[in-house]
Amino acid sequence: MAVDLLARLNKSPVLCDGAMGTLLYAKGIFINRCYDELNVSQPELIRGVHHEYLQAGAEIIETNTFGGSSVRLGRHSLADKVHAVNFAGARLAREAAKSFDVWVAGSVGPLGIRIEPLGKTSFEEARAAFREQIAALVEGGIDLVMLETFGYLEELHQALLAARDVDSKIPVVAQVTIDEDGNCLDGSTPETFAPRLAEWGADVIGCNCSVGPVDMLDAIERVRAVSSLPLSAQPNAGIPRSVEGRNIYLCSPEYMASYARKFIAAGARLVGGCCGTTPEHIRVMKSALRVGEARSKVSSAKATGQATPAATPALPLESRSGLGAKLAAGEFVTMVEIVPPKGTDIHKELEGARFLKSVGVDGINIPDSPRASARMSNQALSLLVQREVGIEAILHYTCRDRNVLCIQSDLLGAAATGIRNLICITGDPPKMGNYPDATAVFDVDAIGLVNIVHNLNRGLDIGGNPIGAGTAFVIGVGANPGLSDLDEEIRRFEYKVEAGGEYAVTQPVFDLSLLETFLRRIEHCRIPVVAGIWPLVSVRNAEFMKNELRVSVPDTIVERMARAKTPEAAREEGILIAREMLMAVRQMVQGAQISAPQGRYTSAVDVLEALGTSRPATV
Repeated sequence: MAVDLLARLNKSPVLCDGAMGTLLYAKGIFINRCYDELNVSQPELIRGVHHEYLQAGAEIIETNTFGGSSVRLGRHSLADKVHAVNFAGARLAREAAKSFDVWVAGSVGPLGIRIEPLGKTSFEEARAAFREQIAALVEGGIDLVMLETFGYLEELHQALLAARDVDSKIPVVAQVTIDEDGNCLDGSTPETFAPRLAEWGADVIGCNCSVGPVDMLDAIERVRAVSSLPLSAQPNAGIPRSVEGRNIYLCSPEYMASYARKFIAAGARLVGGCCGTTPEHIRVMKSALRVGEARSKVSSAKATGQATPAATPALPLESRSGLGAKLAAGEFVTMVEIVPPKGTDIHKELEGARFLKSVGVDGINIPDSPRASARMSNQALSLLVQREVGIEAILHYTCRDRNVLCIQSDLLGAAATGIRNLICITGDPPKMGNYPDATAVFDVDAIGLVNIVHNLNRGLDIGGNPIGAGTAFVIGVGANPGLSDLDEEIRRFEYKVEAGGEYAVTQPVFDLSLLETFLRRIEHCRIPVVAGIWPLVSVRNAEFMKNELRVSVPDTIVERMARAKTPEAAREEGILIAREMLMAVRQMVQGAQISAPQGRYTSAVDVLEALGTSRPATV
């Protein structure tokens, strides 16, 4: 790696990889194996894990040598293999990284024994063991030493001294593991261990493992208060929960990504993940950090008076589309969802659009391969609906399948063909769909996507360079008032509005209290909200929404659907519930997005009749 790591940390954050052991266990390696020895016996397996993290966007990959000291290897009768295991680990990471502009960190963990004064191993013996391991890693070509998961400061001190014995100039990251109160296993507080690590010559100090993002953020904030060194934060993906005898880490990639931004704001310059963190976590964290970098560059340019690329004023909302004009005027808007077909026959969809136009619906909402299913391009269907029917389309646009280059190309093409209305969403992961082996991209998430569209509206490309006249998109975003972690949903909503979101469409509403709470919580960043309304078709449909799609469906609604004895009675009850929801939210929101389950567009219109819409004869 040509660029000096410490110089880079002074300019922008660096993203580490995630857990090695978590992935090896998931790939069938039993927990009683010596994972470090796999560098010698199964090098392709280790190289493959490195590649997964590199492709996810990691800028530092750690060698598979956490337990590579003679003490730990000795538990597997491999004490004489220290050089072979660590040299091989360094070479594997180095080879994997050769096509990527990244750093290789030599991972060094604690010895797993007590040293003096609490144990029989002397400081010098501990220092010698670390020195032997680090020397092999340096010989193998590492760029920095990563001392991690140390609970006792005196042991970490010996590891630091050993690293300096081997190479006095190599960067050393010294990380402690902490409890929920932010203390090391020896009781040292952040106010104690941070100054001591700085005094002992660490280049970067921080925390890793043991706790999830929340507790680690508290500790990092305390460390920053007493140290000016670059900080590192690599939490577990939450506190593990035992499920059928296995420890499962439950933090989602999006949750970890949100805390990656918080760590940066608290002063961390090196972020990543420990136990339970996967390449998917790192991929989403990478997207979050890209968004943050773009914002900080703009803020920095403003603060220093640097010239920023000339943006053109965006068109007023009312001038961009019919939907935009209604939203700007405060009128109640109506949308109905039409799902693209799985083949090329669009007769039913176009006829449905004509029918919906005839009853006064404002726009046709067209999702993008919902639930990661393989369907016709929704952009193509949107274009055909507008051209053949003459009603505005609202295009769902996801980042799941596209890198940032494709996103810009798609959006410029959509703008040139007359598509004006977007809903920017992250997209369902491929594993949900009928082709689970398909890969996802997720260069950015919904927040980053909104930033891109907002800039295009101002005549700037993804690099902030002028492109001439801006696009004229009306920028919609998604919202889910029913998520259990509403605080996180509000935070993401704030980011979306800050990025340029102009209206929001919610998940289907079945619980009015949740919507009321959500609307109250977003008063400080309120944009027009369009409520999702879903006419249930059966009790199974209600149970699926409740248990598999994370939509809050009260038990009373499920019970009402269960009491319907025939399919027709169930559909009628579902329409009745949807009408009740629509009338209840009418004065709370600025529009309704009605779904048409199973392509029953007449059901959607039956719901809209609650607003007083007259319905012509069925076509």
